[in-house]
Amino acid sequence: MKQKISKIRRRLKADLDRERYEHTLGVMYTAAALAMRYDEDIDQALIAGLLHDCAKCIAPDTKIKLCDKYHLSVSDIELANPSLLHAKLGAYLAAKKFRVRDKDVIDAIASHTTGRPHMTLLEKIIYISDYIEPGREELPNMAVVRKLAFSDIDECLYRILKDSLVYLESKNMPVDPMTEKAYQYYKEKLGKKEE
Repeated sequence: MKQKISKIRRRLKADLDRERYEHTLGVMYTAAALAMRYDEDIDQALIAGLLHDCAKCIAPDTKIKLCDKYHLSVSDIELANPSLLHAKLGAYLAAKKFRVRDKDVIDAIASHTTGRPHMTLLEKIIYISDYIEPGREELPNMAVVRKLAFSDIDECLYRILKDSLVYLESKNMPVDPMTEKAYQYYKEKLGKKEE
């Protein structure tokens, strides 16, 4: 596994800009720490964390063309904000370019941007690691969210989804319907009241 990770790291260092590569390493290590905390497979967390943004530095119009070429559906929201496509395109590239065969890893990469209802533990770990990794700019409630990540993963996930929706709405940015669905699902699961 170490050799596979080293090989992927070398390829990603060439594909990603320096900041994105540093972020990727932060997500990989944070995912491994959360995997240890929640008794999840560490190798899966390392690979998913490492590859979660493998399509991030592809130009927006190229992302759309590649999704078309590989028959990946593109919603109106994704057309308006092609950055959202890096998750599903990244999952595809992880399987094809990086030869990842683990469906759980592919799913974690695919859902790391929007979240979804009924996320697996690995999906939650990658989604949260992407948000809280040490190099990430300080976002509102970051200290609280980082503590929650290691004490109550579902509460942490809910808090990130909620804060993300508040941020997107405050900036008048389009919200992917899957993020709304994920938020509603975890709100109900945790018995949260309307605020």
